Amino acid sequence: MPKLDYKTNMQFETITTHDLDKIRDIQPEDWTDIIPDISFYIRSSFCSPIKAQINGEIVGTGTSIVFDHTSWLAHIIVGREYRNRGIGLAIVNEHLESLRLNSIESCSLIATALGKPVYLKAGFRVVAEYSFFQREKPWRDTRISKKIIPFQEDFRSQIYELDEKISGEKREKLLTDFLSNSLLYIENNKVLGYYLPDLKEGLIFADTNEAGLELMKLKYSKVYKAVLPTDNKAGLEFLKQHGFIEIKQASRMILGNDIAWKPEKIYSRIGGNLG
Repeated sequence: MPKLDYKTNMQFETITTHDLDKIRDIQPEDWTDIIPDISFYIRSSFCSPIKAQINGEIVGTGTSIVFDHTSWLAHIIVGREYRNRGIGLAIVNEHLESLRLNSIESCSLIATALGKPVYLKAGFRVVAEYSFFQREKPWRDTRISKKIIPFQEDFRSQIYELDEKISGEKREKLLTDFLSNSLLYIENNKVLGYYLPDLKEGLIFADTNEAGLELMKLKYSKVYKAVLPTDNKAGLEFLKQHGFIEIKQASRMILGNDIAWKPEKIYSRIGGNLG
C-alpha cells in the first residue's frame, strides 16, 4: 500500500451507534469485546469517540475522556491491514489537539506493547507499571468483613473525596452511575475503601491496607483475573498468596502535567481505558 496523504485521504468523524458493526471488524484479536466500551463512550457527555476513515472505510478509532482539567485516551485501535502506517499516531494527535484547545492540562493512558512506541512518539512518558495476574482455582474462604456494607447515599460525598485523593482527578461524572451497587468499607462512620463491581473490571480504592485487602477478599473469591499497579506491594502479595500468577505488565503513561495520584492505594483498576 502506498504511503497515505492524510490531508486528502483521512477524515475524522464522531462515532455513532451505526458504526458499531464496522468497528467490531477492526478489534484486535486478543481483546475482549470492545463494543460495550464504545457504546458507553457514545452515550457519555464527557467522552469523545472518533473514527478515522479512508475513502469511507473505518480504519481506526480512538476516544478521549475528560475530567475537569485531566483526560485519558482509550481504545486507540487501527485495523490490522492499516497498521505501521502512522494512522495510530494521527488519531492520537487529533485528540491531543482537541484537548489542547480545551485547556486540558494532562492526558493519561495505559499502553499495550503494540501501542507504546506510538505514544512515545507523541511525547508521552512512563509514570508507572501495572501487573496482570490470573489463577485457575478459587479459594474457599469467602468470609466478608462486617465493616463492608452496601452503598448508602449518606456516604456519596466521602466516596467522591476518597476517589479524588487516590486518582488525583475529579471523576464524579464517571462514578455516579455505578455507586448504587457499590460496597463500602466503613470504620467510625468513615469510608476507608470502596468496590464498584459494575465499573469495568471492578474498581477498588482504599485508604488503608486493611480496607483494601478485605475488599480484595470479597472480589477475588470469585474473580480469576486481576490488574493493579506494581506500586501496591500489599495488593500484589495478597494475589500471590492466593494463587494468582503474574503474566505480563503494561505501562501507564502521561503527557503534560503530572497527576498527584496514589497507585499504592489502588487494589483493582477500572480497565485499560481509565487505569
